[in-house]
Amino acid sequence: MPIESNIIYMNTKQVAEYLDLNEKKVYSMANHHILPATKVTGKWLFPKVLIDRWLMDSCHSGMLSDRMHITGSDDPLLSMLVAQLMAKSEHQKIISYSATGSTLGLELLSRGYADVCSIHWESINDDRDSIFSLLASFPNHQQWIMVSGYERHQGLMVRQEMAELFNDNIDIPKQPLRWVSRQKGAGSQQHLENWLMSHNTHVDDLQFTATANSERELAGYIARNNADIGFGCEAVAKESGLYFIPLLTESFDFVMSQSIFFRRQLQALLTLLKQPQTAQLAQLLSGYKLVESGQIIWRGQ
Repeated sequence: MPIESNIIYMNTKQVAEYLDLNEKKVYSMANHHILPATKVTGKWLFPKVLIDRWLMDSCHSGMLSDRMHITGSDDPLLSMLVAQLMAKSEHQKIISYSATGSTLGLELLSRGYADVCSIHWESINDDRDSIFSLLASFPNHQQWIMVSGYERHQGLMVRQEMAELFNDNIDIPKQPLRWVSRQKGAGSQQHLENWLMSHNTHVDDLQFTATANSERELAGYIARNNADIGFGCEAVAKESGLYFIPLLTESFDFVMSQSIFFRRQLQALLTLLKQPQTAQLAQLLSGYKLVESGQIIWRGQ
């Protein structure tokens, strides 16, 4: 991934002067993934915005910050849990969540504009090589960890009156349907393209009438009869009154810098995921399976 031109990068000498450390100490901290850095042609580069953020987090051990911003993939359960935490905060902290799609969320995380990125990319039956490669393509991924969240059902959503048109024998990609795509880099778009490949169809062979920037936006196009079909999660389909055709189960996880893992807001979210009321909410929304949330399943290297 190319280095962003609007980010100021410092070399080892500049960082040493900025932090009032000797260069040998800076090299050691970079090699041990303590400082946010990336190696380009054998030389360490340090994004100034992330060095400043590291300093701020270090002042409070990453636990006392009064705010946390989650970005990335769209999900109804996560949205409701964030709202619950905010309702209990009594104006003492802020937890925000903006759905941007998986890849843009990682980009915002890498640039220091987000604390956590929610992400879904592969079926639980896949070996995760694809998502690990995606994470490793970002600068400063050495500072990141991926933490388990929960599982979701993904598939196709159509209006209820169209349900009878879909049966085991129909070749869906070959039908004259109006599709909604997701923006490039969205996990649902990745799923759609992989599913089409399994049906010997390319995404360019479909008729797209709109591009949605979130799963809920996609469902809205279908519910309003602006389109016929799109790829998304079961919970979004059900809340929009759409018929859902399950195709796969995926893992919905969280990526963050290592220091964020101990932040109080994140630990509160992971604790909430394990509560009985959350299991009841997940069942109400449908299409979820709560697993061992909070387990570190990947570390940047």
